[in-house]
Amino acid sequence: MFSKILIANRGEIACRVIQTAQKMGIATVAVYSDADRNAPFVKMADEAVHIGPSPAAESYLIPEKIIAACKETGAEAVHPGYGFLSERASFVEALSAENITFIGPPAGAIAAMGDKIESKKLALAAGVNVVPGFVGEIRDTEHAVEISDGIGYPVMMKASAGGGGKGMRLAWSEKDVREGFEATKREGLNSFGDDRVFIEKFIENPRHIEIQILGDKHGNILYLNERECSIQRRHQKVVEEAPSPFVTPKMRKAMGEQSVALSRAVDYHSAGTVELIVSGADPTGESFYFLEMNTRLQVEHPVTEAISGIDLVEQMIRVAAGEALSVSQDDIGIDGWSIENRVYAEDPYRGFLPSTGRLMQYSPSVPGWSDDGEVQGKARRGVAHGAGSVRVDDGVFEGGEVSMFYDPMIAKLITWAPTRNEAADLQVEALDAFRIKGLGHNVDFLSAIMQHDRFRSGELTTGFIAEEYPDGFEGAPASDELLRQLAALFAGAEFTQQVRARHISGQLNSRENPPSHWMVKIGDRGFDVLLEEGGATVDGELVRGTWDWEVGMPIAQVIGDHEMTVQVERVGVRWRMVTRGASHQALVLPATLAPLADYMIEKVPPDLSRMLICPMPGMLMKLHVAEGEEVQPGQPLATVEAMKMENILRAEKQAVISKINAAEGDSLAVDAVILELE
Repeated sequence: MFSKILIANRGEIACRVIQTAQKMGIATVAVYSDADRNAPFVKMADEAVHIGPSPAAESYLIPEKIIAACKETGAEAVHPGYGFLSERASFVEALSAENITFIGPPAGAIAAMGDKIESKKLALAAGVNVVPGFVGEIRDTEHAVEISDGIGYPVMMKASAGGGGKGMRLAWSEKDVREGFEATKREGLNSFGDDRVFIEKFIENPRHIEIQILGDKHGNILYLNERECSIQRRHQKVVEEAPSPFVTPKMRKAMGEQSVALSRAVDYHSAGTVELIVSGADPTGESFYFLEMNTRLQVEHPVTEAISGIDLVEQMIRVAAGEALSVSQDDIGIDGWSIENRVYAEDPYRGFLPSTGRLMQYSPSVPGWSDDGEVQGKARRGVAHGAGSVRVDDGVFEGGEVSMFYDPMIAKLITWAPTRNEAADLQVEALDAFRIKGLGHNVDFLSAIMQHDRFRSGELTTGFIAEEYPDGFEGAPASDELLRQLAALFAGAEFTQQVRARHISGQLNSRENPPSHWMVKIGDRGFDVLLEEGGATVDGELVRGTWDWEVGMPIAQVIGDHEMTVQVERVGVRWRMVTRGASHQALVLPATLAPLADYMIEKVPPDLSRMLICPMPGMLMKLHVAEGEEVQPGQPLATVEAMKMENILRAEKQAVISKINAAEGDSLAVDAVILELE
């Protein structure tokens, strides 16, 4: 076994690998860029080596710097995590030349499966079902149009070396191909150093299913069942679960056996994932096709660990050290259900635009955790809770920064429970308590998905988000029951604050207690609330419950007919409470003053409809229009690159470009005015 390994990655996956290595008694070495100097993974490792500036292309993506760090520290092996150098065959070969072990598959398997074009040819030869498409070289846009016309729309354009949702464009027509082919090539080149693109038929109403593979150097290859990864946005996974609510035992066996056959064809060892797409148009529901093989650990590996009881990182290390797998296919079962939500630095209330900045507050705690993230000596990443468990994999800290240089994922929230609904319920509870301040995040959106009737039914496709939120996200809908409970809580918060104010320094002890009768206005709705012992009467209906909250506490724990966690904040003259996937603001007045509420003046936000506002920090890659030009709804106006993704900003209505305020190549701040319209 190795005595010391180096982790050639950053963030939560570096923390994850370090934790397992420590459990195995293996010393660890971290490498870090300027931006990560104070990151948690740097402090967790036994040693840390600085490898360069913040941009990944100048630090984490330079093999020579990783190898030099190994030599400097005496690391015998390298775990690549995912992304960066994890699927670069030349890196594996360079390590081998220096007698450093790569904790991952052989270079030949990475090369074969990393090329999306060649991998499809290998899959066909191995007897694996593949999606119809063109797997040769595409010369230019005209050739891409010709191919797409031949396949039949819709088609998917993909960077050959792509992954993680980058370098992908869906085309419904020739216009889409002409508009997106060059952008797909650029994203492939910028993200993976390879601008080759392939085109395949887009399977409508698809489900995204993947099979976890684990093999050793002795010829043993297993499949650890499947993960459902259908809930995606812009081809980036958002929610993953294991097992799939759709896959039957017959499908599971067929998918697993084909995935093992493909792995054998390239002499695979270590952990890997075969990604499949299932057609919703198939009346049998059992047609599946090979998409690609990821020759690395996946972001969503924790859900497989949760239902199998197997530590995949540990197995990768043992396999790299030459050990044989200690389990057989017959030993692999399915224990309960696990769901993972990816907490991203993006604002769902503003079209899911990327959000970078400082984490002014960050607390991924769930009820029962102490402030230091531990319960009865158990680390935050694996806390028992009721009938299930909660795990958080993260690599950030309060006061730290979510940088524009790297992926915007803040954390992964993983729950396990005996049943799917219980795992989803536990997600909602944990998300209610997940506090992030300082930048936009998608916690409310994730909670809304967990509560959605369609999610609960298991009727998922990769179009779930686009279909269920076609006009964007405005918060999860609140039932009348929840609104009544919130009205009682708002009144209780105001009452508690006024009691406290009357007792500050003993100066107001002679004053009477605040009234118990309140008018609570939540949005456009008013509620008549009478506070009582053990609850409240709201519009004549009894709401039972008590809550554990004092003025200044960010979290309230409500105990009653429906227990829940609520984030509480005073905002000017109003209260804000966040729970169950939405933020609610309320004005609370004594009932005697209720008639005056209609006279209170609300601030009207400025009209920004005549301006094209930069929705995220990034670089202006292209201006598609000129001053004086008339534009139509949907017409591209500008392309902004942020976090290696090109974002096309389009006209929302017919207008004329009156003024352009930025030039191509400019670095833009969020809310910068790119151009003005009239």
